[in-house]
This record gives sequence, structure tokens and C-alpha cells, in this order.
Amino acid sequence: MSTFTNPDRELAPERVAELMRDSGDGWQVIDVRESYEREAGHLPASRHVELEHLASQADTIARDQPVVFYCRLGSRSAMATQAFLAAGYDAYNLSGGISAWDAAGLELEPRDGHVADH
Repeated sequence: MSTFTNPDRELAPERVAELMRDSGDGWQVIDVRESYEREAGHLPASRHVELEHLASQADTIARDQPVVFYCRLGSRSAMATQAFLAAGYDAYNLSGGISAWDAAGLELEPRDGHVADH
């Protein structure tokens, strides 16, 4: 676990999948990985904003909707979660990142998507 991890702000992959399915557009899901990682595979209906561009794109992320950040293992997205919490967002981290999502057998896009090696 990252030193940035806040247990109250960690969501298991199955819970994120459930929230995405049940709430429609109510949750924002943001992939903070690099482009090559995103191209290999990503969560359906997620948005891509590389971690290094996140601060400059913050005003494009709705403050009135919860947001879940994810990366490969959860460390980079934990940093994003903490920064957005400090800025007043209802922010969460996908626990274990896309690796845990994939290990849980949850859907990736594209259909033949996979988790990119670092």
C-alpha cells in the first residue's frame, strides 16, 4: 500500500464496477496512467487524464459528482485521490488499480485489452 492511501477512500474493483453500472453518469472514473498503458486496456466508460496533466485539467472534472481515480496498481491514483480530496472533491481510489480490476475478471476495453507492463 502507498503511503498516500486513505482506507476510507479505497474502493474495491467490484464496488467500482457496481457503482459504474448502477449510477450511470453519476460517477466519474479517471485513468491517470500514461497513454501507452491506456491503449493496452482500460475500464469501460473511463476518461483518460495523465497524472502529470491532472492539475491543469482539474476544472474539467465535476465537483458535484464523486470521482474515482485509477492507475496500474493504485499508487499514482492514490496521490491523485489525496490531492483532489484536499481540493474539496469527493474523490476515491480504485484499490489495487487496473491490475486488481483485471484479476477480478471485470471487463476491459478494448475487448482484447490487457494491463500494460510498466
